[in-house]
Amino acid sequence: MIYDVVVIGGGPAGLMASVAAAEAGASVLLLDKGDKLGRKLAISGGGRCNVTNAMPIDDLIRHIPGNGRFLYSALSAFNNHDIMSFFEKLGIELKEEDHGRMFPVSNNAKSVVDALLTKVKSLNVDIRVNQPVQAILNKEGSVQGVKLVSNEKIRALTVIVAVGGKSVPQTGSTGDGYAWAKACGHTITDLYPTEVPLLSDESFIKQKVLQGLSLRDVAVTLVNPKGKAIQTHRWDMLFTHFGLSGPAILRLSQFVVKAFKKFKVPHLEVQIDTLPDRNQEDVFQWLLHLAKESPKKTLKTAWKGIVPERYLMFLFEKIHLSPIMNYHELSYEKCREMAHMLKAFPVWVSGTLPIEKAFITGGGVSLKEINPKTMASKKMAGLYFSGEIMDIHGYTGGYNITAAFVTGHAAGQAAAKEACESKSRLGR
Repeated sequence: MIYDVVVIGGGPAGLMASVAAAEAGASVLLLDKGDKLGRKLAISGGGRCNVTNAMPIDDLIRHIPGNGRFLYSALSAFNNHDIMSFFEKLGIELKEEDHGRMFPVSNNAKSVVDALLTKVKSLNVDIRVNQPVQAILNKEGSVQGVKLVSNEKIRALTVIVAVGGKSVPQTGSTGDGYAWAKACGHTITDLYPTEVPLLSDESFIKQKVLQGLSLRDVAVTLVNPKGKAIQTHRWDMLFTHFGLSGPAILRLSQFVVKAFKKFKVPHLEVQIDTLPDRNQEDVFQWLLHLAKESPKKTLKTAWKGIVPERYLMFLFEKIHLSPIMNYHELSYEKCREMAHMLKAFPVWVSGTLPIEKAFITGGGVSLKEINPKTMASKKMAGLYFSGEIMDIHGYTGGYNITAAFVTGHAAGQAAAKEACESKSRLGR
């Protein structure tokens, strides 16, 4: 048998590509090297599955800093609201949470995976798990099918590569697709971790002084070696036993990776602003006012609630200010120092966790060699890409999964169309 479309990879991009191709009338085979489909979907959004983001398209693109503009064509055909409608038609009721994130009302990623698999099976897509692919077969610049590690050859008119990047390898994303793409004439841009925790060898980190402490709605800023701000992100963050994590830090991480590469320094400074809606002078006056309002109370009591107590006590120690002093004992100098620490506490970072520990892979198949409307290869007829294998990456918050679904849908439709036209030419 010759399949119209073979999809390699059973993640969000591959599942959506299978659905789109089958709905367009193609005979589809979905291959995955693991024992079950949708493994990355099942752990996304902390096990709740953040299926997309409800932001307007331009805002959505801005949250995909890794070549998001490439998606404009595909989004004009199938966008984030189409993704929502798609899941609601499958019986998955969705709800919107902070920052536009869309989750199933069930708060259960398994319900999303199950609905997708039910849809795929209803379209008579052939599914084969535990089938690792060794190579994409091609002849004279055109795809012929795939060869499995078992040496079995499967013939196909088109092939969609949707195997993800190198991050979260336990879900099957181990970078297999880059070698296949390269063998088909494609360029692979430098791979690097994005959406990844930062490492620090600061003594307070090593001594786990703040381990497990979350700071809500802070602004974290990466500064260059001359002290100039490179990038700021505002959201929550977390101190860990090895460094810094949490949404704001994950968003900052790709800029940290690029800055290390550019400046070739052993450490870079990240500043934590716990009061991003106030300027430093305002914070100084506020601290002074709170202390003066209760002049006999200790500073620890007067300033209670400004930030979590554990962090406040840590800052007292950092600037050598006694928390049991009162207003009458407080110098302007120490008050200004505390204001500065609340606005720009410096943490020296030494790098990031490796790409395997990242949520998303930066880099991938060069977009110059892919048609943005169809996801078709410009190097090999019948070859398509979708999802994280391409040089596209966004922040966490439903942006990467949106890119996966959108590119999967475009690739599936286009591959089915090409297969149909190919059969017409051949008179099948």
